[in-house]
Amino acid sequence: MTTTAVSRTAGQYCTFWVADLFFGVAVDEVQEVLRNQPMTPVPRADGAVTGLINLRGQIVTALDLRVRLGLPPRTAGEIPMNVIVRSRGEVISLLVDDIGDVIDTDGVDAQPAPSNMPKELQDVVRGVRPLPEAILLVLDADRAVDVTAAPDTPGGQP
Repeated sequence: MTTTAVSRTAGQYCTFWVADLFFGVAVDEVQEVLRNQPMTPVPRADGAVTGLINLRGQIVTALDLRVRLGLPPRTAGEIPMNVIVRSRGEVISLLVDDIGDVIDTDGVDAQPAPSNMPKELQDVVRGVRPLPEAILLVLDADRAVDVTAAPDTPGGQP
């Protein structure tokens, strides 16, 4: 992220963890949070696309944020959770490791993403909000679901 402006704005975020990183998505971009769902694989899809889930009759693409961000895979037995987000008129499931709370960052300074952050993270993080217990990485849902910008992943299309 190249923005250098610092803002002091209110914001509520649905929080979650991916590989010990603490993320938040603006609550107005989140539709719901679900436990692991049965998934149908998608042949020849990008490696970050884990499959499709049936969400009360609506077919939703499930995208694994670990793969999307170039992070190590989950260990055997770790079951991902679904954060259902709205992006560009579509509904997408982001597979995450664990769900946090909805937090209010009113009065917390928003900082630009550090320049030494790995490129895969810089591409999807709008900024950071330092909290007393952790640093919140504010995820840009639109950029996170854009697998055309994702690093080359195993199983992706040629």
